[in-house]
Amino acid sequence: MANMAGQIALVTGGARGIGRAISERLAGRGMKVAVGYSSDADTAKQLADQHEGMTVHQGNIGSRGDCERVVEEVLAHHGGIDVLVNNAGITADKMVHKMTADEWDRVIQVNLSGTFYISQLVYQHMFERGTGRIVSLSSAIGQMGGRGQANYAATKAGILGLTMTLSTEGASKGITANAVSPGYIETEMVAGVPEKVLDNILSGIPLKRLGQPDEVARVVEFLADPDSSYITGQVYSVNGGIHHM
Repeated sequence: MANMAGQIALVTGGARGIGRAISERLAGRGMKVAVGYSSDADTAKQLADQHEGMTVHQGNIGSRGDCERVVEEVLAHHGGIDVLVNNAGITADKMVHKMTADEWDRVIQVNLSGTFYISQLVYQHMFERGTGRIVSLSSAIGQMGGRGQANYAATKAGILGLTMTLSTEGASKGITANAVSPGYIETEMVAGVPEKVLDNILSGIPLKRLGQPDEVARVVEFLADPDSSYITGQVYSVNGGIHHM
C-alpha cells in the first residue's frame, strides 16, 4: 500500500462509532486527521490526545455556515485536505404514517444536505489541486429500505446518487468518489435497538452477527489509499451478506 504519511483527512462524525474507527485507522497510516464532531467535546478531545497531528473541529454538518467554518479551520491548520470521509449522520425512526415533518426534515438536513455541503466545499479545494479522495458512508438501508426508516433510507440512497455524480464530475481532475455501505454494525446506534428486534435482524444476516466498526474502516482506508486511484463511482458493501447489489 502507498505511503499515506503526512496526508490530511477530514472525517465528519469522526469521534464515535464507525467514524472513530476510521479516524484511528487513517491516523495509524500516518495521516493527519481532522475530526469533525457535533457534541461531546470531551470524547473528541480524548481521541485527538491519543494521536499525533489529530485535530478536532466542532460544528453542525446540517448548517452550511458551520461546514464553511470547519473546512476553513482545517485548511488553515493543516494546509490542505487530501481525503474527505462523509460519515456524520443521525436517525429519527418512525413509521411513514406517523413520521412528522420535523423528523423528516431534520434527518434530510443533516445526512444528505450536510454531506452535500461539506463535499462541495472540499471538492472545490480538491478541484484546484487536481487530486483528492471522497469516501461517503451510505447504508444497506439506503439500498433495501427499512421499516420505520423512510427518512434515513432516503438520505442514504441520496448519498449514492451524489457519489456517482461526484465521481463523474471529478474524474478529469483526479478526484475519486466512492461509497461504503455498512449493514448492521455494533455501534451506539444499534445498541439502542430492542433485543427482540435485534434478534430478528441477526436471523436475517447470513453471517449471523453484527459487523465491527473497524471492518468498515478497513474498506474506507483502502479507498483513501493513493494506490486506489483507478477506483471511482463504486459502492462497497460491508453487511454480512444481508443485501446484494
